[in-house]
Amino acid sequence: MSIIAWLVLGLIAGFIASKLYAGTGQGVVLDIVLGIVGAFVGGFLFSAFGAAPVTGFNIYSMIVAVVGAIVVLWIYHAVVGRRAM
Repeated sequence: MSIIAWLVLGLIAGFIASKLYAGTGQGVVLDIVLGIVGAFVGGFLFSAFGAAPVTGFNIYSMIVAVVGAIVVLWIYHAVVGRRAM
């Protein structure tokens, strides 16, 4: 996949994951970064469990990226939430 495709996939995955997880986004740039990181994390997790990782710009890859982005958001909120207390 090209870098533009990764950015678009990350933006969409980060946006969807932030709406599913917290109800509000973290900001455009952070949503993109967490979505891209989430795509890698989701690909790693799916590979670890024997499923196919991100395969291109399709629905399956979007699901993998969103699952990974939710995991990354959970970790992000766990770390940032502790810092705020």
